[in-house]
Amino acid sequence: MAVRKTAAKRATAKSSAAKKTATKRAAAKTKATAKAAARRRVSEPDIEEEAGPPGSSALVIVESPAKARTIGKYLGRGFRVRATVGHIMDLPQKKLGIDVENGFEPVLEPIPGKEKTINELKTLAKDSSEIFIATDPDREGEAIAHHLAVQLRPKRVAKGSVVTPVRRVLFHEITKDAVKRAIANAGVIDDRKVEAQQARRVLDRLVGYKASPLLWKTVKKGLSAGRVQTVALRLIVERERDIRAFNPVEYWSVTAALEKSKQRFTAKLHQIDGKKIEIPNQAMADGILRDLRSRGSSPTGWAPFPVGEVKRRERRKNPAAPFTTSTLQQEAAKKLGFGSKRTMRMAQDLYEGIEIGAEGAVGLITYMRTDSTRVSETSATAAQDYLRVLFGKEYLAAGLQLHGDGKAKNAQDAHEGVRPTDPTKRPEDIKKYLSADQFKLYQLVWQRFMASQMAPAVFDTTTIDFDLECGPKDARRHFLFRSTGSIVKFQGFLALYREAREEGDHKALEDEQALPELVKGEEVPVHDITPNQHFTEPPPRFSEASLVKELERLGIGRPSTYASIISTLADRRYVNLEQRRFFPTELGETVEKVMVMQFPEVFNVGFTSGMEEELDKIEEGELPWRKVLQDFYTPFEKSLGTVKVEALIREAHDLSALETERCKECGGKLEPRGGFFGPYIACENNPKTCKYTRPLKGERVAPVLTEHMCQLCGSPMVIRQSKNGQFLGCSTFPKCRGTRSMPTGVFCPKSGGELVERRSKKRQSAFYACEHETCDFVVWNKPVAETCGECGYVGAEAKFTKARGDHRKCLKCGNEWDVEPADEAVEVAG
Repeated sequence: MAVRKTAAKRATAKSSAAKKTATKRAAAKTKATAKAAARRRVSEPDIEEEAGPPGSSALVIVESPAKARTIGKYLGRGFRVRATVGHIMDLPQKKLGIDVENGFEPVLEPIPGKEKTINELKTLAKDSSEIFIATDPDREGEAIAHHLAVQLRPKRVAKGSVVTPVRRVLFHEITKDAVKRAIANAGVIDDRKVEAQQARRVLDRLVGYKASPLLWKTVKKGLSAGRVQTVALRLIVERERDIRAFNPVEYWSVTAALEKSKQRFTAKLHQIDGKKIEIPNQAMADGILRDLRSRGSSPTGWAPFPVGEVKRRERRKNPAAPFTTSTLQQEAAKKLGFGSKRTMRMAQDLYEGIEIGAEGAVGLITYMRTDSTRVSETSATAAQDYLRVLFGKEYLAAGLQLHGDGKAKNAQDAHEGVRPTDPTKRPEDIKKYLSADQFKLYQLVWQRFMASQMAPAVFDTTTIDFDLECGPKDARRHFLFRSTGSIVKFQGFLALYREAREEGDHKALEDEQALPELVKGEEVPVHDITPNQHFTEPPPRFSEASLVKELERLGIGRPSTYASIISTLADRRYVNLEQRRFFPTELGETVEKVMVMQFPEVFNVGFTSGMEEELDKIEEGELPWRKVLQDFYTPFEKSLGTVKVEALIREAHDLSALETERCKECGGKLEPRGGFFGPYIACENNPKTCKYTRPLKGERVAPVLTEHMCQLCGSPMVIRQSKNGQFLGCSTFPKCRGTRSMPTGVFCPKSGGELVERRSKKRQSAFYACEHETCDFVVWNKPVAETCGECGYVGAEAKFTKARGDHRKCLKCGNEWDVEPADEAVEVAG
């Protein structure tokens, strides 16, 4: 009996120990699973995981992981937020993907790499009580929402089962209240917007897919033609042609330097004998000076000017409206030097959410793709309340400024203007949470919006006329000199914000000279009277700001497309950005010639602008999208069928020398031909009796031997040619593949290495850097071997500005000096 009890005790103890071990193992497994889950949450920061039984939480789908993080924190329990990271569906990459015969039906397929995202969203959708699609509130976002809805909709629905509802959410700003309000007011996907975006995508694919092979045959393999980008390129090329064809006309001005009470100011010759005068040459200018000297003299050499009429009036200048996408890009380019793409990238960050200390992620600005200046009454009230604290009541506008009365041409007015979500978040207060670029752009948006709610600036403007009678007694003449100026009487919005200006913009009131107090009949001392030679100037090349402004004025593209239009032109090397101005490349000019010659009705301003209006009408339900595409495709297809490759090659390239050149093998005539790898020259008897062909630009030039040695094998290097210009390559190529940039003969002031030309990866803009990889010395203007008069260093940047002309800047001490106009023109690299 005792033995049995002992055995039972042992069995019980053994069983208990086994249970304890199993419990420990289960606990360890649970702990490991929890840790793994925690690791997954850390590695997937854009996902908000919330506890709850299947089907009890809603799925929210956005485009950006950053936006997902911000929105997830605002919505909290009951919502799971996921990001698509852009589009999930598109036309196929390697075929047309459009059934032209069947009403231009697009054949969409998952974008490579997005299959996993689609499957994850499908799995989550099955377990969700509701699906909220919150892609960007524009046409493109609406198209993504439609593609998501199609993918998430079950293919088969069992009888009696409940289908998870899909709702469309529009976030115009990413703040807690705005997000919750948008979820509460969710609607449905706008099919008309989807059709408008689909029509645009199909249209662009038809143009690119059908027209690009023509460029391959006539210009170069691998080029592409864009429907809108080619029109923008045409604007740049035509402006360049205007500049080249421009003939400057000489004219002169006469300016008097005057002074009263130690305040200097100027007056310009405005009229002679009551008529506005044009001075065409120096002889006439010198004659005017002789007449002015006949009035007598003073200790300064010139007789004083008697004050004639004095006109004073008060003028008011209203602040600019809040930013649209276009004006934001223009002002960021002028004031900050940002390209359109950089501006939109920073704006996207500010819209989607920035971590602001304990407050967490918060969207700092409203949606940045808009063509409206309208603002809500709530935001205007909040701005004025805060301005009252910052500046006082007298600096506030008379009433709320909602800026929504006049609808601009082609404006869809779907969103508010670009503004801060919370006016009390001053840029200086949150600067430590922002990158340098984010801070600059947020400060620009904040200042512009706040200034739009401020009082006008008030100026006292003054016009002073000096009426002089002079010249020989028998031929007296009346000379009218006029001086204009203004002073700020009340700063108003100028206390916070001033718009930037660039070449070609009108002079602002606040930039006018200040004039002293003068009364009629008063004699004002004259320091000097100077004749100045001028020449009429051609229209300026487009800057990023002026190009965006011109695209908007002409109705080419839409606010959301300006950045991609400009970056595409640069990425394809159709244009170079030098000194913040666009210069068309030889390739760009050739592409423009071919496209405009073959498709004049497609690649022109009127057609492109009209097409944008038709896309708007599709969105408004006034036009069926298939009809718009059919009306375009019929004449476009006809143009494709009338292509004459040889004529296009002759138009695009200078082949005048070909008329006298003969085949080296059989003596036959040479003619241009288009091939799969681009245009080339062939004998007229090719391929029947002669095999002769050569590149379009002549026989390949033999490499030129130099004294430079290869850094890899020590062999002499030769000058070779690439699509980006000349470079040094090893003479033993392909045995050795050593290359070097072309040397400049100027040496680095930091490490002593020779400066060599390099090119930026994206835009292929030339710059000059030290040959030593460890040295960070860089200049953007071409270095020249000229000696500095201050420090004696041999090496300077060759710089040019319109105001100063050619000048130099020492690489070592920064000293600047002018060069004589007769000097050889200097190449300036951007």
